[in-house]
Amino acid sequence: MNKKVTAHLALLGANIFYGAGFTVAKLVMPRLIQPIGFILIRAGVVTLLFWLSFFGGSKFRTKIDPKDFKLLLMGGLFGVALNQMFFFLGLNLTYPIHAALIMMSTPLLITIISIFMLKEKISVTKGFGLILGVSGAVLLMSAGKEITITGNSALGDFFIFTNAASYAVYLVMIKPMMKRYRPIIVIRWVFLFGFLMVVPFGYNQFAAIHWAAFTFKDYLCVGFIVICVTFFTYLWNIYGLHILSPSVAGAYIYMQPIFAAFISVIFAGEKLTWIKLVATVLIFSGVYLVNFGFKRKRNEMEAAMMPE
Repeated sequence: MNKKVTAHLALLGANIFYGAGFTVAKLVMPRLIQPIGFILIRAGVVTLLFWLSFFGGSKFRTKIDPKDFKLLLMGGLFGVALNQMFFFLGLNLTYPIHAALIMMSTPLLITIISIFMLKEKISVTKGFGLILGVSGAVLLMSAGKEITITGNSALGDFFIFTNAASYAVYLVMIKPMMKRYRPIIVIRWVFLFGFLMVVPFGYNQFAAIHWAAFTFKDYLCVGFIVICVTFFTYLWNIYGLHILSPSVAGAYIYMQPIFAAFISVIFAGEKLTWIKLVATVLIFSGVYLVNFGFKRKRNEMEAAMMPE
C-alpha cells in the first residue's frame, strides 16, 4: 500500500479512536474508576509501552542534553499531568459532545499563546476568527439548563477548556524538541515525568478501585482508552507526521467532534440541541479563519497536535 495512503489511514484511525474515547471513558467513569485514578492507569501503562522503544536499538537511545530536561519536565507537567487530569475531571462532569467541541479551541489557544510567546502578529481575519471560536466555547460553558446535565456541568466544561489551554502551552513549548530528537524519545520522557507527577494525586483513587466489580465489557473499555485512545493515537500521529505535510496532519483534529458527536448520539443517546449546533458553527468558523493562510511555521506547530 502507498505510504501516503497508509499515513492518511493512520491519522484517520487515530482521530476516530480519540473521538470514541469521549464516550467510552464515561462508561466506566466515575461508576468504577475516579478520574485521576484512571489517568494514573493510562499514563503508567503507556509510559511503560513507550519506554520499550529503548530496546529498539541505538537510534532509540539518544542521550538527552542536560539543559533539555527542564523543557521535558515542563512538557510532562503541561502535556500529560495537567492536560490529562483536567480532561478526565471535566469529562466526568460534562457531555462528550461538549468536551469534543471545546477541544476544538486548542488551535485557537495556540495562536493566542504564540502571539505572546513567539511575538507573532495577528491579522484582522485571525482576530475575528479568535473571537468566533472562543465565543463558541463560552456558549457551551454558559448556555444554561438546555445543555447541562448536573449543577457541575459548567465546571466540567471549564476543566476541558483548561485542559485545551494546557495542551496548547505544551505544543508551543515542546515543538523544538521534536526537531532535535526522535519524537518517540521526546514522548517517552514527557510521559515518564507526567506519570510521576500524577502519582501523588491519583494513587488513592487507584488503590480504591474494586476490580472484582468489573465485567468483561468494563475491562474492554479501560483497555480501549489506554491502548487505542492513548498509545496507538500517539504512534499513528507520529507516523502520519513523518509521511505527510504538517498542515495535512494537523487538519485531522477538526474531525474529532464529528466522530465524537456521531458515537455519543448513537451509543450514549445524547441529543443535539440548537445551542450545540450554533456553538459548533462558531468554533469551526473560528478555527477556519485562524488557520486559513497561516504561515507554514504556525501550521507545523499545530500539526504536532496529538491526543491528551
